[in-house]
Amino acid sequence: MQKLVNIGDNVLVLDDSLEGKVVGFNAAYVQIETLDGFVLEYLPNELVTITKNAPELNFNRSIDLVLAEKEPAKKKGAPLVRYSKKEQPIFEVDLHLEKIIAKASKNLTNFDKLTIQLDEAKRALDFAISKRYSKVVLIHGIGEGVLKSELEYLVKRYENISIQEANYSKYGLGAMELYIKQN
Repeated sequence: MQKLVNIGDNVLVLDDSLEGKVVGFNAAYVQIETLDGFVLEYLPNELVTITKNAPELNFNRSIDLVLAEKEPAKKKGAPLVRYSKKEQPIFEVDLHLEKIIAKASKNLTNFDKLTIQLDEAKRALDFAISKRYSKVVLIHGIGEGVLKSELEYLVKRYENISIQEANYSKYGLGAMELYIKQN
């Protein structure tokens, strides 16, 4: 058997964080004395000889430094824009059925059509609240007034929203303006 290490060699143990000096041999095993003074036995192929002129490796780098290197560079976001009360952005939602679904199916009942429009209005309101819009215009159109009354009932379930008729010169009688009070 050819010995890979000699007595007196400094060795590292593979798959373990032990370092020591070779002090003897026992059958197929190599006896090493660890830096803590314990004598342990390992197979020769489980040991690596430390050469004196090998560069010293430092594995004690800070975890924060390693994580910072691996983290992707942060993108600069859009600058925060503050609007005055006059130039607040208005979120317009057109609830005409042909604007919501691509092909208005002829076999939809009036109830189905109304449900689709109300779902779209609720989704738009929730979006406007999450994006902190202060004004939303729901364009419901002129008809028998069923959608308008259902929208008013929907909006009354929200605590912080007030309703008003939308600008007549811009929308006519077919729209309502909602003001969302947010902290």
